[in-house]
Amino acid sequence: MLRDMAEELQADRFGVQRTGLRGFSQAYVHEGAGGQPLLLVHGWPETKRIWWRNIGPLAAAGFEVIVPDLRGFGDSEVGPDGFHDVPSHSRDLHSLVHDELGHERVVAVAGDLGGPVIQDMSLRFPGFIERMVLFNAPVPFMKEQMAGMRTRAAREASDYYIRQGTDADALAAELDTPEKRRRYIATFYTSRFWAHPGAFTPEEVDFMTAPFADGAKLRASFGAYESAFSEKARSEPSAVAAPNPTHTLILYGPSDHVIYPEFDRMAAVAFPNHTGPFLLRDCGHFLQWEAADVLNGALIGFRGGERRG
Repeated sequence: MLRDMAEELQADRFGVQRTGLRGFSQAYVHEGAGGQPLLLVHGWPETKRIWWRNIGPLAAAGFEVIVPDLRGFGDSEVGPDGFHDVPSHSRDLHSLVHDELGHERVVAVAGDLGGPVIQDMSLRFPGFIERMVLFNAPVPFMKEQMAGMRTRAAREASDYYIRQGTDADALAAELDTPEKRRRYIATFYTSRFWAHPGAFTPEEVDFMTAPFADGAKLRASFGAYESAFSEKARSEPSAVAAPNPTHTLILYGPSDHVIYPEFDRMAAVAFPNHTGPFLLRDCGHFLQWEAADVLNGALIGFRGGERRG
């Protein structure tokens, strides 16, 4: 599909609303009010901008599209309690969708960090997540059921994870200018090979990295990684567990060099009530941008269909 880059890469392409129910200003895009509620959750290093190719088509297809910036990301403020772990994000988004917007149920879509967030919500608030669409995201490890699968990415792909999780203050101190911070984030869209080669133009990389020029927010964004290593960074125990009974559409961009090599097989075990898994040719970590038209079509077909996994 031909796209108008000048229109697509506009920060103000969609109106931004805010909620303060959780003690901080959380920004979100809200399009298609009155349709079927659909929550699109970004990961790291992303903001709501990663969904710019999905919001319009999905609203036009009859969804009420809700696209937040997680606490400490994009236009949202840093969490006032200092926590930026999965349970904090999960409670924030439940408050936004349930309390602010008044929805009892929602379809949730996510990759990367957003994946554990919607998994947590699906179990922490039973019945709230009607269906999930999950791609290129962490899933719970089930030792016996996943025996023989390639469940770890290459060691050289995990250096960022360890540094952000165990040495976040020193890393943030090194990234002491907006340009340094943006260059650091740019590597995840380019030279680290998370995306399929050439998936992001220089202009698109600039668009995605701009929100990370803010030093306080970049530092806050490391919080989810810190919580994997330190109990002090956890607001409470995570509700993420497997097997998860939520009906889940599983998609996988196999050009991704950071997620598990057999994410598709692992997810099929962790989510037994699943449709797919479906592998997307020439697509990597950022499926909602790299294969936007495919994801949009899959969501439209998945919202009311019966399980076919």
